[in-house]
Amino acid sequence: MLTIGALVFPKFELLDLFGPLEMFGMHPKTFDIRIVAEVSEPVASTQGPRAAVDTLTGSATKFDILLVPGGAGVRHEIENQALLGWLGQAAADAKIVTSVCTGSALLARAGLLDGLRATTNKRAFDWVASLGPATHWQRRARWVEDGRFITASGVSAGIDMALAVIARELGPDAARDAALWAEYLPNTDPEDDPFAAD
Repeated sequence: MLTIGALVFPKFELLDLFGPLEMFGMHPKTFDIRIVAEVSEPVASTQGPRAAVDTLTGSATKFDILLVPGGAGVRHEIENQALLGWLGQAAADAKIVTSVCTGSALLARAGLLDGLRATTNKRAFDWVASLGPATHWQRRARWVEDGRFITASGVSAGIDMALAVIARELGPDAARDAALWAEYLPNTDPEDDPFAAD
């Protein structure tokens, strides 16, 4: 069983979080999903609906996989030193660290992407890249894998990234099954980025 710590903060992006979690949740005997936040009360997304919290960042819980979504709230959280400190500590213990969209800004701000290849949302690309000048940002990528760090570009790319993680951990058949059960047509090529400018 691999425990997933899925971070939420005020104004996180709904699909950044729940798109990947839907895929992981297709294999409940392998992935134990926990919503993590700094506060115990439900956390509101950018779109309004709230996520119930399972685990606090202040706990000593360790996670095998971290999932960091993006969203409008990232612009506030990049100054949250307590959260960035938790990310650094949690990432040190994790087998795999993932982000979706501007979630990579939090990883970059915490210094976790220094010297690594990474990507982020196209519409916020230059801003996110400015937060991690030591990161090798990839503008054309559906998602980027660099060792145990996996970053996805725009919002829906997190679903493809999650399937890539499932394939890495359980094999390609398990990833295909998850996509089939969700009736989702996956992009299995991280360099096939239909949203990148030519």
